[in-house]
Amino acid sequence: MRSPRTIRLPATARALAAITLLALLAACQSAAPVASTTGNDGAALTLHEGDVLKITFPGAPDLNPPEALQIRRDGRITLPIVGEVTAAGLTPAGLQTDLLNRFSGQLVSKEVVVTVVSSSFVVFVDGNVVHPGKVVSDHPITALEAVMEAGGFNYSTADASKVMVIRHKPGGADYTYHTVNLKLVVDGRQSDVFYLSPGDVVHVPEKFSWF
Repeated sequence: MRSPRTIRLPATARALAAITLLALLAACQSAAPVASTTGNDGAALTLHEGDVLKITFPGAPDLNPPEALQIRRDGRITLPIVGEVTAAGLTPAGLQTDLLNRFSGQLVSKEVVVTVVSSSFVVFVDGNVVHPGKVVSDHPITALEAVMEAGGFNYSTADASKVMVIRHKPGGADYTYHTVNLKLVVDGRQSDVFYLSPGDVVHVPEKFSWF
């Protein structure tokens, strides 16, 4: 039996074959589905202060607000007929359900669409950080993430074990105060599970020193 003969292609043919193979691989990669950047966790879909909403009633266009509505600091928006509506803390679907109930007497077609036109998550960081000031995000963030967005701790002066989060109570002038030990987080001894709310102030105090 004759042994199989090896056929050697000329160098030009081998190069052309390689280029063709690379082109096919690139085409397969470009045809792969692109992952969605839209988060599906509950926090990302929850409406909050500062969100701008477009609300439409497909079956009753006369009820449509003339312009987009921004959720105020008290968590509410104002709509014709029903007046003040709490939107913060709800998902868009949850707000749609609430509006369907509120406008049920005016709707022939039981439809309402809530669209988030823009969303921003604003908190403030002050005290012993590198760049104190406003921090703007497009999703909820933790206390440590806010500090990192502000340039991180000023380690020569900051007391990361007694970070104070000052939170405005919805619908009132009162504040709540939460002490968070971020030193344990930085040292890897605890996970940072303290999520901020829009408008929170994160204060990083100065280390107490006897000298």
